[in-house]
Amino acid sequence: MRALLVLIVVTAVWGVTFVQVKDAVALYPLFAFLALRFAIASLTLAPAAGRLRRLGRAGWFAGILAGALVGGGYALQTAGLERTSVSSTGFITGMYVVLTPLLALVVFRVRVGAYAWLGVSLATIGLALLSGIHGGAVAGDLLVLAGAAVYSLQIVLMERYAPRFDAIAFTLVEMLTCFAGLVVIAAALRELRVPHGWTVWGALVVTGVFASALGYLAQTWAQRHASATQTALAFTLEPVWTAFFGFTLAGDRLGSTAWLGCAVIMAGIVIAEPAAAGVLARLVGRR
Repeated sequence: MRALLVLIVVTAVWGVTFVQVKDAVALYPLFAFLALRFAIASLTLAPAAGRLRRLGRAGWFAGILAGALVGGGYALQTAGLERTSVSSTGFITGMYVVLTPLLALVVFRVRVGAYAWLGVSLATIGLALLSGIHGGAVAGDLLVLAGAAVYSLQIVLMERYAPRFDAIAFTLVEMLTCFAGLVVIAAALRELRVPHGWTVWGALVVTGVFASALGYLAQTWAQRHASATQTALAFTLEPVWTAFFGFTLAGDRLGSTAWLGCAVIMAGIVIAEPAAAGVLARLVGRR
């Protein structure tokens, strides 16, 4: 139960940061923002650097792989967030629960049941409704959807890796990998410069310390103690939190068609959740 509560708090933190990040990247370059975010996350966990020796070669490889997925997912998601609404981003990101069984089918040859396919179908219909709500949203929604696919693969891998390695050391490698990849891209694009203003610095501190360092540390710890069903169920709450904060903090006012799309996506997520949990449980059993 404690692990489930931790995961719910993590999804709430992730939900509220969508609003902050959207405001920040309107003022500061995307990849520079992400690089600094994960620099702060790495510094937050740096006092535990002595634990890195516990990982071994296998742990380092797993952490780097998971970190590359986290960094890639955030790059796609944040690029999409620049082009679409906070609420749209949250609901589309929530489709990683739907996509988990499908990626497990492709990557690990795990069979997918009828409910998973029904969930995917509903979520796709909902996405089509949501993407047509305002001009210029389609490109942003597709970028967020690609990010959701990357996140779903990271969740699958974490179900296999989290119980095997030291949580703090593993998360530190993830954060360092994200920083290394993103700072190279930001430097190549000549985006690196000192940020100014509380809007940017506030978003950097909150996302770096709480959403990234502590959030992914909490996820790693929780997935050692929570069942696959609890993990998938908690993650379905992220789009709900995002819609709530998008409405209350960002002033999102979606039309009836858009909210219908959100509701259909959520229905698909809820229907697919047991299938996703079953896939995660089988993957854990294979390690």
